[in-house]
Amino acid sequence: MENLRGKQKRYLRSQAHHLRPVFAVGKNGLSEEWLGQLVSALDKRELIKVNILQNADVTTDEVKAAIEANTPITIVQTIGRVLVLYMPASHAEDQKLSLAVDKI
Repeated sequence: MENLRGKQKRYLRSQAHHLRPVFAVGKNGLSEEWLGQLVSALDKRELIKVNILQNADVTTDEVKAAIEANTPITIVQTIGRVLVLYMPASHAEDQKLSLAVDKI
C-alpha cells in the first residue's frame, strides 16, 4: 500500500468533495466479493466514496481494517460513516488522478 503525503491526501480530499458514495456497506457486511467489486471500481475511477449504512453489521473501523488488510486501497479520509478511498488505476487511460497525485 502506497503511503500518501499530506499534500497528496489534501488534493484527493478536494477531488472527492463533490462525489456521491458509489458503494455501501449494508447488512451483508464485508464479503470477499464486495471487496473485489471495490477494487475493480477503483481500478476504473481511482477515487470513490463508500457509505456505511445505519443497518450495517460492521463498524467504520472494521470496514477500514478489512479494506487495508485485504486490498491495495488507501483510505484518504473518514467522515462519520463515509470513507474516501483511493487506488491508482492499472490502465493508463484511467490514470487521471494518480498522475496528478504523483506530481504533488
